[in-house]
Amino acid sequence: MTPAARMQAAIELYESMAGTQRPSDRVAADYFRQRRYIGAKDRRNITLQCYGALRGHARINWWIERCGGEATPRRQILAWHLLANGESLDGLQARLGSGKYAPPASDADEAALLQGLATHTLDHPDQPASVALEMPDWLMGPLQNALGDRLEVELTALRQAAAVDLRVNSLKSDKGAVRRALRDEGIETEPCPWSPLGLRIDGRRPVAATKAFRDGLLEVQDEGSQLVALLADAQPGQRVCDFCAGAGGKTLALAAAMENKGQLLACDVLEKRLARSSVRLRRAGVHNVTRRALSSERDPWLKRQKKAFDRVLVDAPCSGSGTWRRNPEGKWRLSSEDLGELLDLQERILDSAARLVKPGGRLVYATCSLLREENEERVENFLRGHSDFALKPVKEIWPELLGTDLPEGVQDHLRLFPAAHGTDGFFAAVLERQEVPDV
Repeated sequence: MTPAARMQAAIELYESMAGTQRPSDRVAADYFRQRRYIGAKDRRNITLQCYGALRGHARINWWIERCGGEATPRRQILAWHLLANGESLDGLQARLGSGKYAPPASDADEAALLQGLATHTLDHPDQPASVALEMPDWLMGPLQNALGDRLEVELTALRQAAAVDLRVNSLKSDKGAVRRALRDEGIETEPCPWSPLGLRIDGRRPVAATKAFRDGLLEVQDEGSQLVALLADAQPGQRVCDFCAGAGGKTLALAAAMENKGQLLACDVLEKRLARSSVRLRRAGVHNVTRRALSSERDPWLKRQKKAFDRVLVDAPCSGSGTWRRNPEGKWRLSSEDLGELLDLQERILDSAARLVKPGGRLVYATCSLLREENEERVENFLRGHSDFALKPVKEIWPELLGTDLPEGVQDHLRLFPAAHGTDGFFAAVLERQEVPDV
């Protein structure tokens, strides 16, 4: 594809992303699936343009408004080329209207807008903090409460692209063998600092096309997510429940920790999403998982499972604020009303999942959120209403479970941040049900 054709494809894809509530990565996957003639290098370039515009959304719109224009997906892509990608106005305009597959030439209004943008860069000292840090204004207060004096450094890190982390599937291989297999296919990796099963790739590489991936030797999974699964301490022969299993990322990690021994129940209210885990389970060689779709977090079937599980992992639905390096559109789709509904749902899910935990068993509550409202406050509220549960400080159980150095700042809870730890933002609390002595 020519540079002009790539730009037009980026505009088309960005318009599709803007016109739906679906995650942008799925929109992009569908777009390229329908256009298999687009090669790998062209896909990477088109994706770079779209995600660059997503990560600069607030600043790009600020500039467009400052120059008297109205933001549209096309103008946002063009503005990204000028403000963030360092292109000249002449070079950009030479592509517009340059052929059959090129973007149409600018009209007078757009030409004037591009002229106004051409001498600037993405950042400007006049930008409000919420614009400069790419956050909705209403979220700045909750984020300040959660991050304190690390607000700017963490939100700046959240604007950047994330590395690709891999989890070695211990059912089929080990870290050394997987590193060698990937190296043979031209992909270099480094061990993750905390997960004993984690490998990291700098930049995006076609991992899903490798033989190692197809053979089930690894899964793509952020190191923070790996650590949450490891904190569950699922053991061979136990009964374990992944209460909000989704498409099965943590289910796979739990099954590997259990060495395929015992019973692992994967539950979710989204049946179609749960069904998608079947391919991943087969590829990984997992055969101790039973999947069950629930009507709600209070499904009547759960009553019959009271105090039946050694471990229950609740990877709760949340704002996803810790993953906005990967899904930058999420921040603009979240409202304060949405957050309030999520807090209520998290409370109901925790209350329901707690019924499954046997005395001496553990309930692990986790989110991929940065917000205290979804994390510490939910745990504190749960403990006030469940006197038979007690918090197990992560710093105390980490050495035995992980065997690696404790991440900086981790005390009672696991709290991970993009800038401080190089992971997505994650939170986890380990809650143990107390043995009740016979009277």
